Amino acid sequence: MKLFFFFAFLAVLATTVLAWEKEDHEIFDLVSELEAAEGKGTTFYSWLNVPSTASTSEISKAYRKMSMQLHPDKNPDVKDIHKRFARLGVVATILRNPEGRKRYDFFYKNGVPKWRGTGYYYSRFRPGLGTVLVFLIILTSGLHLLVQKMNYKRDLARIDTIRQQAKSAAWGPKAIPLEGQRKVKVNLGGEESMNNRWIEMVVEGQNVYMLDPSGHMYPLDTSAATPPSVSSTWFIASIISLVRKVVPAKIPVFEENIIVEEDDTSSTAGSESGKSSTQDKENGMKAARLPTTMAGGKRRKGGAKKR
Repeated sequence: MKLFFFFAFLAVLATTVLAWEKEDHEIFDLVSELEAAEGKGTTFYSWLNVPSTASTSEISKAYRKMSMQLHPDKNPDVKDIHKRFARLGVVATILRNPEGRKRYDFFYKNGVPKWRGTGYYYSRFRPGLGTVLVFLIILTSGLHLLVQKMNYKRDLARIDTIRQQAKSAAWGPKAIPLEGQRKVKVNLGGEESMNNRWIEMVVEGQNVYMLDPSGHMYPLDTSAATPPSVSSTWFIASIISLVRKVVPAKIPVFEENIIVEEDDTSSTAGSESGKSSTQDKENGMKAARLPTTMAGGKRRKGGAKKR
């Protein structure tokens, strides 16, 4: 419903903007120029010094009088006198024309709109193609982000409703928490909905889980809703997707290779250590035999000395 009102507001705004015509834009420019040159709040009537109810003849008389005062020949040294004199002629032409005066009187009573339509600003500032594209990207991305926020709030409310239904089915009308797990069925279409979409759920304390046919339980909480983010808007998401396609992914390093290499290294080291240990044993045996021979010789010499 909120989305409907939002688009309805945009439709009304677009209708209002499209209602301004070329003659309206001319009046907008004159009002802005007149206030900038003659002072804030200056109107066509106040500049001619006539009331808003003045007749066409009174306006013509006031115009002739003021045109003599602002004539460039009588004010050769006055800055922008030519612009003021030409502006006076345009103002008098609008007020002396019934259709033009009707248009101006509308803005005189209701005020000149601050937003004057994209066509008005485009014709005045003439933005380039790049500026227009940037503006459209920012506008559409902002609208996309707004829709994301609305969907996120809606999903949170729906999750809370389903959780309450599951707890109510598990604990009964008194809503007293029970110990252990309670397996229940909840209608995703709503309790009063004709669209029956039943799903099995498990309630354990304050936790609610969704149960799939294989028996796995998935928690149903606020993490199940996708929060809005700038990176999820269409333009940023498109850039991220394009970068992932262009930039090659890193080659994964499997642990099995490392283990095999370690095993090979360890086996090599083991064989080398085995060889070294064998050599150590052989050297040890030689060393052990050498002291025994020397010790026997000393005993024989000793025995010979005792004799």
